[in-house]
Amino acid sequence: MRLKLLSAIFLAVSLFAGIPAAAGDCPVKPFEMDGIIAAVNAVSGCDASMKVFEACQMGSTADVQFGDAVEKKCGAMFLSRLKTPQKRAYQSQLGRCEDKYADKQGTMWRSATAMCRAAVSQRYAHRTVK
Repeated sequence: MRLKLLSAIFLAVSLFAGIPAAAGDCPVKPFEMDGIIAAVNAVSGCDASMKVFEACQMGSTADVQFGDAVEKKCGAMFLSRLKTPQKRAYQSQLGRCEDKYADKQGTMWRSATAMCRAAVSQRYAHRTVK
């Protein structure tokens, strides 16, 4: 009974964190952190880098590095165009991601923070490019 409960909790957490099924969706083979970061940096554009991140996320603190790479990729598209108030608003949005999970413990929450920050950067890239 206890094993079934733990299995159900693990499944729910995996679905919440978006962990790919045995890294099967990740285009990076072998499934290694350095290779994933290189793939995020190598693809063309913000959306493509986010797709790699989403497919390869691990649900752990490793995702912080993947998310940072996506933030840099997306930020390159819009940061230089933002005026000071817009930059402050962007930084505030990133801070909200940090605050959202600040009271949570565990590596999956660092992953959730990284995904949130990457999504904010992607949204800003979409707004600025239009």
